[in-house]
Amino acid sequence: MVRLIGILVGIFFSGWLLVTLAVGFFTWASEPKVETAEHVFHEHPKALHLASDGPFGHFDLQQVQRGYKVYKEVCSACHSLRHVAFRDLEQLGYTEAQVKAEAATWMVPGIDPVTGEDTMRAALPTDYFPKPYPNDVAARAANNNAIPPDLSLMAKARHNGDAYVYSLLTGYQDQPAELLAEFPEAKTPDGLHYNPYFPNLNLAMAQPLVDGQVDFDDGSPNDLDSMSQDVAAFLVWTAEPTLAKRHATGWPVVLFLLIATVLAYLAYRNVWRNEKH
Repeated sequence: MVRLIGILVGIFFSGWLLVTLAVGFFTWASEPKVETAEHVFHEHPKALHLASDGPFGHFDLQQVQRGYKVYKEVCSACHSLRHVAFRDLEQLGYTEAQVKAEAATWMVPGIDPVTGEDTMRAALPTDYFPKPYPNDVAARAANNNAIPPDLSLMAKARHNGDAYVYSLLTGYQDQPAELLAEFPEAKTPDGLHYNPYFPNLNLAMAQPLVDGQVDFDDGSPNDLDSMSQDVAAFLVWTAEPTLAKRHATGWPVVLFLLIATVLAYLAYRNVWRNEKH
């Protein structure tokens, strides 16, 4: 009797699940599809090819250095790099002395050794990049109630992150007339800026880069497109500074495993050659 009741209960719940699935599918299929401005006008990131792409990728250190300069002179006014220390810059080809001198150009929070009060001091190589705002309230107040995200892991936090950064920086434009004609309620609000590469099309950050904004010592191009590629390359490095080392280590490991597999198979054949399989 107990077994019969259990079977009936199982049949009831299975049937109820099937009915729920059928109703849900019917509702999904019968309801008209409501398109939104975000669905119609959002664009996928533009193609970007960096030296770090692919299984044999490596960093173009000159490009990453240029990206760092753009970050320092432009992006650092609003965005932090809380997972990156100044000493990490040695990986970009800077000497220890250069890193020490570069760190000293930044100011970080400290303690006055005489009074014990909070103060600002020149950064040391062991310090991490400072936050541009003391707290979230100050960040919101300065950025139309939006908190600028930390950029340390941005290239990993977004799908196809390097192309996303590049596209976002070069994607600012006036709102298309077709969008306003089809979705008049989607007009960009005051204080926001239209960018089709941002998920909801409007973001609080004004266009941060323009042609010629940063000058490079080696005379490299400083147009908007080139600087955006440089920043994207720099953020790929901040998100995965060990990428080149991982690639250099990975291929010998793969080769070793292939050789070990072949040797193991040959040993197996040799040991069991006289046995029937």
